[in-house]
Amino acid sequence: MRTMIVSPESRCWWQMGRVAAVVLLLSGSLSCGEDEVRSLGSADANTGPSAGGTIYYVDSERGDDANSGTSADEAWRSLDKVNSITLKPGDRALFRAGTRYAGQLRPQGSGKAGAPIVIDMFGEGPKPRIDGEGRFPETVLLRNVEYWELHNLEITNTGETRGDRRSGVVVGLEGFGTAHHIHLKNLYVHDVNSNNVKERGGGGIRWYCAGKKVKSRLDGLLIEDCHLLRTDRNGITGWSDHWTRPEWYPSLNVVIRGNLLEDIGGDGIVPIGCDGALVEHNVLRGGRMRAPDYAAGIWPWSCDNTVIQFNEVSGMKGTKDGQGFDSDWNCQNTLIQYNYSHDNDGGFLLICNNGDSKPPHNIGNVGTVVRYNISQNDGARTFQISAVEDTDIYNNVIYVGSHLDVYAVAHHSWGGYAHNTRFYNNIFYADGTMRYDFSHSAGNVFEANVFYGNHVNPPTDSEAILDDPQLVSPGSGGGGLDSVGGYKLQEDSPCLSAGVPVPDNGGRDFWGSPVPAAGAVDIGAHQRTQH
Repeated sequence: MRTMIVSPESRCWWQMGRVAAVVLLLSGSLSCGEDEVRSLGSADANTGPSAGGTIYYVDSERGDDANSGTSADEAWRSLDKVNSITLKPGDRALFRAGTRYAGQLRPQGSGKAGAPIVIDMFGEGPKPRIDGEGRFPETVLLRNVEYWELHNLEITNTGETRGDRRSGVVVGLEGFGTAHHIHLKNLYVHDVNSNNVKERGGGGIRWYCAGKKVKSRLDGLLIEDCHLLRTDRNGITGWSDHWTRPEWYPSLNVVIRGNLLEDIGGDGIVPIGCDGALVEHNVLRGGRMRAPDYAAGIWPWSCDNTVIQFNEVSGMKGTKDGQGFDSDWNCQNTLIQYNYSHDNDGGFLLICNNGDSKPPHNIGNVGTVVRYNISQNDGARTFQISAVEDTDIYNNVIYVGSHLDVYAVAHHSWGGYAHNTRFYNNIFYADGTMRYDFSHSAGNVFEANVFYGNHVNPPTDSEAILDDPQLVSPGSGGGGLDSVGGYKLQEDSPCLSAGVPVPDNGGRDFWGSPVPAAGAVDIGAHQRTQH
């Protein structure tokens, strides 16, 4: 187990062919959009050079590409003009609020540490809109550049028919080495009508790292406070050609934070080929809305030390996966904590690996930790597990309403079964029905869990509590992490001080109350007992 990481503020491919499909798909490699905003850049209008660079202005309604571009009155007119120059460290290109540009933004040049190149808006009103019109694979492309920031743009890419790998924003590296400091903030990316078949799908925001002679990776990718709406096939996804362990060259310091994703065709947020990625404070409402194949909400693939926390996922459709969260293939030490999953057709969590895919390129899924999460009315199977090793699942609350008959735990085979899956201090609360299928999995441990309601074939737990856990108001969660107070413990709960201590337990519960490192702890996601 590992210590909790808190910032300041899939899927199991049951057939071997699905690993190949993910490779083909992805190697092609809060709210912020529609509202009127005033960019910080607008305060700098007509003030001349920024620190170490030049400010350029773009205005599709009043500008002219023959102008100097260095003042709002001498603004350029087109994307082609912006694309034609090589921007330098500290330069800024500001687009007038409320203007529209058809085509592709593909700027050139790199910034440097302390002097990134920035694209932003100036003036008051809606974000400037860049519309790929389906004529380009991506509307905005940052390729083989570093020290870049994109702020406050509206981006769309809708063609008359769906296009293969069509995307809104793409950050692409090939034979580049390490690219530092790529920040995508407060973007509104919507209506990207890519093909929804996995091998041909694009997405709202994507990145890829490639190169045979010179490996490429990102160090300092930040995707923050963006709004994605109706993007197909996916929301925010990455790729690396260097995902196999002999070729391992992971991206570092990848942070995906505070984004709102709605009505996504397939997968929601998928970091790939990263070490230490942080995915937090995101909201996904509606995924796998149009994809005919397998998709899940938030999940890493071939990543180490991923932290997924304080996210809300709801409305995943169908049971070709369809879970809110997933710890997937070739991943080590994934930490999934303080999340709220509800009303997902496929369930709460998939934990999987392909047991037929052996080292050296796949070292398996090892060391997943799942703690202090709340799952309400997730369907099909709460925990679906296959061919993984050494998984710890503790202090979660699982509630199923009277209309549901689901598997609380379902062990399946994907080239093998799971080994050493441990469940401590969880509350399984069934107003409906919960079932259990352990199949040929081995080394399952259940200790100090609550099984309340109708449970079919429950596991052996010598310290199980079968009485009502006395939650404040089970089943009352709505939208948002602040809506789940009904899963706190009442003062007369039998769960108080009834749990077993878990080493390296993260130090806090779902609501931020301290959890003791030793001694008796409470069962569930709420630590009511104070020591």
